[in-house]
Amino acid sequence: MSIKNNLQNIKSQLPSNVTLVAVSKTKPVLDLMEAYTTGQRIFGENKIQEMTEKWEEMPKDIQWHMIGHVQTNKVKYMAEYVSLVHGVDSLKLLKEINKHAKKHNRVIDVLLQMHIAEEETKFGLDDDELDEILNQVQHNKFENVKVIGLMGMATFTENQNQIKKEFLHLKSIFDKLNSEHLHLSTLSMGMSGDYPLAIECGSTMVRIGSSIFGSR
Repeated sequence: MSIKNNLQNIKSQLPSNVTLVAVSKTKPVLDLMEAYTTGQRIFGENKIQEMTEKWEEMPKDIQWHMIGHVQTNKVKYMAEYVSLVHGVDSLKLLKEINKHAKKHNRVIDVLLQMHIAEEETKFGLDDDELDEILNQVQHNKFENVKVIGLMGMATFTENQNQIKKEFLHLKSIFDKLNSEHLHLSTLSMGMSGDYPLAIECGSTMVRIGSSIFGSR
C-alpha cells in the first residue's frame, strides 16, 4: 500500500469531527510530500529540530503539531510557526511557550497532557497540577497561549478494557471541565494501534504514523 492509499483509507473511516494528525517523525520530506499532495495538512513531529528543518523546506500552509515531550530550552526554536503543542505537562513549560509566543506576536494553541496510563514513564499532569494551571489560565496569566483541550496516552498493553477505561477517564475530565465553562474543543487520544477505540471513547484528534507511512 502506498502512503496515498493508506491515508485515503484511514480518512474514509474517520468521523467528520475527528482531526487526523499524520505522525511524520523520522520520515523524509519526500514521504511527507506524498501525504501533502494527497491533501494532508497536519503533521506531527516529536523532535523540534527535525520539525523545524521540515517546516523550512515544505509548503507554508502546513500545520505543525509538536507531539513529543518538550524541553523548555527548545521552545524558542518552534515558537515562530508551531500550530499546536500536544504535550504541555507543566506550568513551567506553559510559561515558556507563552514567553516565546509573545516575542513572535502569536497566540499558540496547546493541549494539557494528563497522566492516564498505569506506567510511570509517561509524562503528564495529575489532577492537582491541572487545577493549578487552569486556575492561572482563567485569571488571564497567559495572553499568548490558548488551552484548547486535553491529550493523553493510554498504557501500552493488549488489554482493551484497560485502554478503554483510561480513555473514558480522560473523556470524563474533559467533559467536567467543559461543564465548568472552559470551552475546550480538542480531546487528543488514540494512535495507530488504538485510535478506533479512542474515537469510540470520544476522541476528536488522533495521531497516526505507522498506519500511514509504514513502520519506522
